[in-house]
Amino acid sequence: MNYILKLLGVISLTLMVALSGCITDTNTNNNQNANNQVQTNTNGNINNNMGLHNYTQNHTPGAGRVVGQNGNINTTMLSAGINAFPKEPLSEEEKLGLIEMREEEKLARDVYLTLYDKWKIPVFQNIANAELSHTTSVKLLLDKYNISDPADNSPVGVFKTPKYQKLYNELVEKGSKSEIDALIVGATIEDLDIYDLQQWSAKTDSEDILYTYANLEKGSRNHMRSFIRTLKNYGGNYTPQYISQEEFDQIINSQVERGPVNR
Repeated sequence: MNYILKLLGVISLTLMVALSGCITDTNTNNNQNANNQVQTNTNGNINNNMGLHNYTQNHTPGAGRVVGQNGNINTTMLSAGINAFPKEPLSEEEKLGLIEMREEEKLARDVYLTLYDKWKIPVFQNIANAELSHTTSVKLLLDKYNISDPADNSPVGVFKTPKYQKLYNELVEKGSKSEIDALIVGATIEDLDIYDLQQWSAKTDSEDILYTYANLEKGSRNHMRSFIRTLKNYGGNYTPQYISQEEFDQIINSQVERGPVNR
């Protein structure tokens, strides 16, 4: 009997050792699998970070939301895009285009501020704030090419170029007649702005200028949509005076544009 009991004890001890080894191996394998999983995730993160790094290093100038929903320009991002292009010799016509667009964008802002004071329609204040970023965008190019700024420290409603002074006076007078007239003035300015940006774009091959004008035009199309939508709410209508009816219809029947314009 004692022999049998001893034999059973030896067998039990042997089984316990064997099972312990199996559990240890299983835990070791599980831990190794967990470590492998952690390593995989870590590598995945490293790969993702490298992808972001490569994108940051290789993205085209101005990638990101240069133009906002309200037509405002992210001038920090735009500046990075402008400076990514080489500085090229400009013709007198290209310089004139920058000078005129600087004042034209100021014209838009000044008229909108004045008409907001008159009628308190929110769209004028919202777009006037965006127009500040538009005129600042052109200033970035004036600074890059050391061109004298025609709008430097000019107060609201004051312009160095006679045609813009005359246009400001006429537009404010018309927009002061009624709320509908004011909104028609807003649509007219954006109509003119889109047209002039297209005309000046056709007269340059400078990449930084084309890049800036394209983003400004995109912002102006958003402004046009806002004015036409508000004008319709007031029971008014607008017929384009500068761009074609076809282009106008395409703009107001399409979605608000966001993001960059890359040239």
